[in-house]
Amino acid sequence: MCYVDTSAPDWQVATFRIPQCVDLGQIEKRETLPSFHYELTASEAGGQTGVLPWQNDSAKPTSCVGVFARDAGARHPGRRIHSAKSWLSHDGVDRTADFLPWHGDADVPRMSPVAASSEYLRHLRGAWDDAFAEHPLHEQDVVITLPASFDEVARELTIKAAKQAGLKRVYLIEEPQAAFYAWIDGHRHDWQDLVRPGQLILVCDIGGGTTDLTLIRVRPAGQSNDQVQFHRVAVGRHLILGGDNMDLAVAKLAEAKLNETSAGTPPSASQWDRMVQASRTVKESMLDEARGASFTLNVAAEGAKLLAGAIQVELTAEEIDATLLDGFFPRVPLSDRPSRQQSGFQEFGLPYAADPAITRHLAEFLSEHRRSGIDEQDTESADRPDLVLFNGGVLAAPAIRQRIVDSLRDWFQAPGETWQPQVLASQRLDLAVARGAAYYAMVRRGQGVRIAANLGRSYYMQVQHDPPRALCLIPGNAEAGQQFRADDHPLHLQVGAPVQFPLWVSSTRLADRVGDLVAIDPNEMSALPPICTALVRGRRREETELSVFVESELSEIGTVGMYCVDAEHGKRWKLEFDIRSTLETDRDAHTGSGETAGIVDSETVEACADAIESTFGAEPDIKPNQIVKRLESITETSRNDWPPTLIRELWQFMADLETGRRKTPAHEARWLNLAGFCLRPGYGVAVDDWRVQQMWRMLHGRLAFPASQSRTESMILWRRIAGGLTAGQQQQLAAPMLAALRSKSRRIEPHEANEFWRLIASLERLDVRQKIELGDIALKEFGRKKNVRLRPALLWALGRLGGRQPAYGPLNTTIPVAKVESWIESLVAIDPPESDVPLTLVQLGRKTGDRYRDIAAATRDKAATYLQSRQAADHFVTLLTDGGTLDRDEETAVFGDSLPLGIRLGR
Repeated sequence: MCYVDTSAPDWQVATFRIPQCVDLGQIEKRETLPSFHYELTASEAGGQTGVLPWQNDSAKPTSCVGVFARDAGARHPGRRIHSAKSWLSHDGVDRTADFLPWHGDADVPRMSPVAASSEYLRHLRGAWDDAFAEHPLHEQDVVITLPASFDEVARELTIKAAKQAGLKRVYLIEEPQAAFYAWIDGHRHDWQDLVRPGQLILVCDIGGGTTDLTLIRVRPAGQSNDQVQFHRVAVGRHLILGGDNMDLAVAKLAEAKLNETSAGTPPSASQWDRMVQASRTVKESMLDEARGASFTLNVAAEGAKLLAGAIQVELTAEEIDATLLDGFFPRVPLSDRPSRQQSGFQEFGLPYAADPAITRHLAEFLSEHRRSGIDEQDTESADRPDLVLFNGGVLAAPAIRQRIVDSLRDWFQAPGETWQPQVLASQRLDLAVARGAAYYAMVRRGQGVRIAANLGRSYYMQVQHDPPRALCLIPGNAEAGQQFRADDHPLHLQVGAPVQFPLWVSSTRLADRVGDLVAIDPNEMSALPPICTALVRGRRREETELSVFVESELSEIGTVGMYCVDAEHGKRWKLEFDIRSTLETDRDAHTGSGETAGIVDSETVEACADAIESTFGAEPDIKPNQIVKRLESITETSRNDWPPTLIRELWQFMADLETGRRKTPAHEARWLNLAGFCLRPGYGVAVDDWRVQQMWRMLHGRLAFPASQSRTESMILWRRIAGGLTAGQQQQLAAPMLAALRSKSRRIEPHEANEFWRLIASLERLDVRQKIELGDIALKEFGRKKNVRLRPALLWALGRLGGRQPAYGPLNTTIPVAKVESWIESLVAIDPPESDVPLTLVQLGRKTGDRYRDIAAATRDKAATYLQSRQAADHFVTLLTDGGTLDRDEETAVFGDSLPLGIRLGR
């Protein structure tokens, strides 16, 4: 944390020394606050003899951040949160949900990535306010640094974390840009002697969790070459790749050597955590210039095993070089490209970059962008990086810096030329971004040297599916505070209906202008969460269309805002980023997989609408039990083959005629069945989130007939669309069901029990503890003789509750391995005759490559042997032992229903 006293005439950037716990009862001021959060054990909390100055003396803290959190967490990894910033940019989990520490100890309260980030900022605020009570932090301009490649959702959530910490005047700056500002500040009297117009500067920022690449071009200021300006012209893709991956690689090396020299069992999950922590020390020591010939990695034993369970592995310098330098920084040609396959690093649940070779990512980045910012008349500007600025903890290692310099020399040195890029000296890699952020705050006030930081990314809204085309909304040369209006191509907005616009971003198409209509090329453009608005829909015949254009802005704090504007009256609608769609439900909808599975002609659709109206309208002449056959006759296809475009249209017709379900119990039962079928699986088609919310408002707690048939059909409906329900809605559905299971006096009707269990097990966003409780109850009920007919449903429920690969839910709701292993052991011991058993075992034990989700090898082998003894399908055994993807029939069995064409389960 750095700051500037703006009242000083000759202002300087100063480092704020942050008070923090470095040991129990020991508080010291340090220049950095390690971004770790740690939940104290009971003995540690009781032994605290001191609190931080701004904390309440009467209430001993139960958690801490900083040095002690880092060090104590190395001993108790299940109590420590780390990599919150990487989780904040992870689109495979609910970033606002409480799930950290990832696979933490059972007694440790969970926090979201947003809350953890807020805790660090809250600590800084408390420390600052204690030191400068007359200038509290919430009254200051606060600049927060973040990776250049953070997506818009991660940026918005960073602002949210700051607000939760009580910070009001917040601005964002990208870390590579901040690092360059720190270099300018460090050379404020001679930087002009170190650069010249035409040069290209590469900022290479490799931290613990991410790699950020940025290019800055040096241009003349005005007509004279005596003055220069800095223009940021390119930003690399988001790469969750850094020091954490290197620690994992060293740990995997140690584990492999351990397996070679010992017949012992692999490290347990907790031992593995400590092995990764020890590997960080190995990495830092063996990349130092003063390293020895080898390093011994030690991991203490667990519990009563004492010395017999300790791990000790000797790693040589040559092995470390092969793992770290050749593995992450190989000497590759400039034409080499990173692999796009799934990453081998699955240890912490994070979506690590598929290819760990940072030099390949660098080669791709420079090949795409080294001419960025050069126009046709510009013959002076370089197309190779003359200067390199290193930043981030990984690049403190001289060997890694040299490997990158050598790679750049190999790529760009002309034949017969002696050339290599000049490295710009940085005073402190660990303080650079904070110093640069403070300097940037002064630049915002008109002082210091400004980097002309173009956005470096162009934003597009998809407006056409076949062929896919998009409208450029924000150009790559945009700067903070600018507004743009794409009025050359007016759009038609249907009022009274949900609308969703898929959003795309490109860091290579930087020459497109606002209003340009361009073809979508997935090789050049990446999908972002869609932006959407949904107005309450009236009867479809009353809908109107408006001519609108899109207005967009790049805010001063670094976030993107977009609006639909009525071309005639000027009415504006804010287009919000659909943050939920970045979880598991709707994030792939805008790729068109569901929409392109088949289009039905308008005459057929209208005939279907008439049939539905003839069943549920004012003058019905089709009986409820005949409507599905009538629709199959009209479409000339089985209902399981209706494409998503058709079934969502049919759902809308059903929704428009929702009051028709109230005619008779038979009408309601058929309406519930058909509406749920047409909206299944609750995601996969644009604006499905909106449709599911409409269904919730229409139905939850509002059955017209409390008959058993309506109750059963409503359970089927909620199961079918569970993937589109929020965690809160799933909790509301589950609460009375859990109460019924826990109660000795309340009874579940036998004829409803099957759907009861299938519904509650399909609610994948329930709390882990609730899912464990449900699984234990299901296993207990499975053993009762009276439940013979219920056993298939109980097996299905066990598979969904304990599945290693959720059907749609976020990974943070996965049940711990030990509990799932106990369920597998129980099922194998029971050896039930039901044909559903193999699928249940596959769901419980399917290999993922994630150590924290995968069952132990011994349990997996036992389950595989059992499947073979039952002559289960070979693919089931492969999924269990090697992993892989489900085929269509297996997906149908796991989902419990046929899936619409073009829509797959989440993984």
